[in-house]
Amino acid sequence: MLFIPKGSANDTVTYLNKTGYEFNIIDRVILRFTGYIQSGWININENQLTKMDFIYKLTTSKAAMKDITLIPGETSYIFFKQLAKDLNLSESKLHTVYKKNAYKLDGNILADTYSLPYGMKEDHLILYLLSQSNKKYEEFSKKIFGFYDKKKWYYYLSLASIIQKEAANIEEMPIVSSVIHNRLSRGMKLQMDGTLNYGKYSHVRVTAKRIKEDSSSYNTYKYKGLPKNPVSAVSLNAIKAAIFPVKSDYLYFVKSNKTGLHDFSKSYKSHINKIKANRGVKKSYTRVKEKQTKIDKEAKKIMKTDVKEQKPSSLKSLWDNVK
Repeated sequence: MLFIPKGSANDTVTYLNKTGYEFNIIDRVILRFTGYIQSGWININENQLTKMDFIYKLTTSKAAMKDITLIPGETSYIFFKQLAKDLNLSESKLHTVYKKNAYKLDGNILADTYSLPYGMKEDHLILYLLSQSNKKYEEFSKKIFGFYDKKKWYYYLSLASIIQKEAANIEEMPIVSSVIHNRLSRGMKLQMDGTLNYGKYSHVRVTAKRIKEDSSSYNTYKYKGLPKNPVSAVSLNAIKAAIFPVKSDYLYFVKSNKTGLHDFSKSYKSHINKIKANRGVKKSYTRVKEKQTKIDKEAKKIMKTDVKEQKPSSLKSLWDNVK
């Protein structure tokens, strides 16, 4: 890879001479008529080249790109650390630009893989990620509702971020979503650990001390309703599950040490019994459920069906809880 600063062809030649490439007057003329040299990092893809081949590469090589993946469930705080390290950027500048332009504290960037050019400045990078994500959010919303209301959409992003943190796999997402919807409709606190894995706490184990001391809206053990901001970045699958929960009477779930999947319950008594039965069971996490229920099958169907083919039973009911 080779870095080319912004400037004219003469400026580029001067820079290359200073870095040991030894261009002469003839090379300058050839370069001028060969083509345009783009600034930034470019891929040469060769270690040994003739002078003419090198000049050709300078004017035809594409920008050096790096694929960066924002993992579903990851926070912007952790993501910016990765960006700063991988692209040699200022972490503080990334946070500053993001804070100035983001709609919410998190969830503004869709969990996805982005192909980013080396040499992209912090402000351009953040604005690109925000605009690309908002574009995809708008497209996805219009497929479902026929319109895009940003304020109301972010209500579902907040819900989706909890699903993203809590669900053991994609097939579970509509079931976890149903628990959240059911608890919200009953005025129950969500009481979910995943909501406390926000920001710098993304990978920090939630303890009783933390639950007692955290006074943010992310603490769903203390406060009713959804957090004021999405907990993390989300995938389109999590958003789909947030909008299309499976129909169930479930109010509780606990992760099974045997399967690594969740056991869902309708009553607190049943939930406690499942917790007790889980104690002492060696963790194997087979990810295989012995018996598929009707709800399991319906959840899988939801996640396999394109959103164009799914319509909420009532658009009005979807927005009733959105303030």
